[in-house]
Amino acid sequence: MGPDDPLLLDDDRFHGGNVCLVTGAASGIGRAVALVAAANGLTVVGGDVDESGLAETSERVDGLGFPGQFHGVVADLAEQDDVERLAERAREAGTITYLANVAGLQHVAPIESFPTEQFDRLHDVMVRAPFLLSRAVVPDLRAADHCGAIANMASVHGHYVTSDKVAYNVAKFGVRGLTNSLAAESDGDFRAFSVSTGYVKTPLVVDQIPETARQRGISVDEVVEDVMLGQARATELMEPVEVANQFLYGFSEHAAHLNGTDLRHDDGMVDTYE
Repeated sequence: MGPDDPLLLDDDRFHGGNVCLVTGAASGIGRAVALVAAANGLTVVGGDVDESGLAETSERVDGLGFPGQFHGVVADLAEQDDVERLAERAREAGTITYLANVAGLQHVAPIESFPTEQFDRLHDVMVRAPFLLSRAVVPDLRAADHCGAIANMASVHGHYVTSDKVAYNVAKFGVRGLTNSLAAESDGDFRAFSVSTGYVKTPLVVDQIPETARQRGISVDEVVEDVMLGQARATELMEPVEVANQFLYGFSEHAAHLNGTDLRHDDGMVDTYE
């Protein structure tokens, strides 16, 4: 399954006047969400620090002939001014209807040597920025004449943890708490949900394989087979578009009662045991 296999949904709100704001849109799951949203006719505003990656996402949208437009905005989610500017750019593009907080970072190190600056940056990007963006767009969602939604990228690491990833683990539990808090205040005028997956074939995952191998004293192949897939009832990593399809399903009218819930697609990692 590739980016040319998006889930297409019949929803009257999926049109160019409505905006889907996506973070991390230069690569991986964020790019896939941007592509699937554009495939469904939405105007997409994508934020990322990677300007060239955003340009590539734009080229992919155009090259695949998707009906929705893509607007890339270079923004560092660790900077509040950039976050607020990103929300304003989305507001200028149309009616903010959907927010997908996807951007993520990873750092692998044992707790006794985990750098404070890395802990802080992961939380700035993965917890603080989603809070800031949600706070910025909730008034838009409440004012709209339809029910929009905020979707947050969680993880199986928001349900259980693995070693040497303290900042990521804590952040993903925080993302689920943010999702529930948003839903508690939604009053039926918008929805919030999260998406949790196991390991997905993205640069974030691929880039951490060598360091995980070094930390655990095992081979790169063993990281994939034993650490990433060992607890899952699957033989391959998920593709980004499979995750993106869950975001768009959650945004659609078909998920009208999805609020405060986590969509977990983990191949049995959390709830099944050998």
